[in-house]
Amino acid sequence: MFWRALLLIGILTVHPLSMAHADSSSAPKPDIAVFDEVWRIVDRDFYDPHFNGADWQALRDKYRPQAEAAKDADAQAVVIDRMLAELHASHTARYRPTDPAYYQLADIFAGSLRRQLRQIFPDGVQYPGIGIFTKRIDGKDFVSGIVAGLPADKSGLRVGDEILAVDGKPFEAVNSFNGKTGKQVAITIRRQAGGPAQEIMLTPVMIKPAQAFLDAMEDGARIIDAGGKKIGYIRIWSYAGNRYQDMLEEQLAIGRLKDADALIWDLRDGWGGAQPRYLDIFDNLGPTMTLTERDGDSSPVNVKWRKPVALLINEGSRSGKEVLAYGFKKYRVGEVIGSRTAGALLAGRAFLLNDDSLLLLAVADVAVDGERLEGRGVTPTIEIPFSLPYADGQDPQLDKAVEILSQGLGG
Repeated sequence: MFWRALLLIGILTVHPLSMAHADSSSAPKPDIAVFDEVWRIVDRDFYDPHFNGADWQALRDKYRPQAEAAKDADAQAVVIDRMLAELHASHTARYRPTDPAYYQLADIFAGSLRRQLRQIFPDGVQYPGIGIFTKRIDGKDFVSGIVAGLPADKSGLRVGDEILAVDGKPFEAVNSFNGKTGKQVAITIRRQAGGPAQEIMLTPVMIKPAQAFLDAMEDGARIIDAGGKKIGYIRIWSYAGNRYQDMLEEQLAIGRLKDADALIWDLRDGWGGAQPRYLDIFDNLGPTMTLTERDGDSSPVNVKWRKPVALLINEGSRSGKEVLAYGFKKYRVGEVIGSRTAGALLAGRAFLLNDDSLLLLAVADVAVDGERLEGRGVTPTIEIPFSLPYADGQDPQLDKAVEILSQGLGG
């Protein structure tokens, strides 16, 4: 189906070029063909034939000479990014191999891109890393998310840590770990504003994004003890595929969360891809069935969560996750806690370009119950600000969810 082929996804808040620190003084002059290819694809496939009011031909005439004059690929990428930004549309950006989002998107769209990806990644899409999301704020790189089960999670890194260096050199989200998988690296961080620098040793691994996000759901699912009440917690970094919903159902029915008194469903940051029907798990109608085979293995069917639940959202909750947040709030499933979502709700398609970079392009508009969320987002029912820099691992939004649910349970 067209809907499934497109996958509603979200864009990470890290700009692709914010990660490029390499010296390009000796780099060859970039090929203008990349600029032309981007322009042609947008001209042919962008969801709005009027280009959101932009004169697309005039923009080509404006930016092409700048792209031709660019001294290197980084400078040309800036020009292309500026041109795409004139469309004022989510799901419209170019990604290069210096950015983890490049690999994550490639894996999300691996089905439609499989022939091209086979040439680039014969062993499947993967990249060297430690399992973090970062945001650049006022010229500084901060850890904004830690993927459960990966090296950063096991090392003691915390959300809010400022990354000063990797092995004594400026932090690059991918290049800092190239050639270092299986070897210890030193991450220099600052945990408090104006505080001393400290080193954390960890060992990068090759990350297969889609599988890593799935494993993180299982590794990160846990019970939070709140005054004797058991609050279940699960974070979904990516919803691009049914297997993530299947994992949620498994954890609720037979996994770590099966005995929880209430649930926190964390859809902050990461990638979208969710289908509206995923909310059916909170619909009381319909029984849950369990199949048990001869060897004793059990599998649940039509899992339902009939206990209290709260949803966590923030400005990084995008695309398909916003569809779920909208429905969760409108149909009063539970409290929606955090900050307003991104308002990035278009349907995107990925295109691998001739230089192996990736163009994500909005190819269809989206309405939810007749409402357009692009540029608007979903506001929480309980707004809790979260200042990332030097947060020292604290999570006021999660804390509020635990408080609300435990009070509702009589805690």
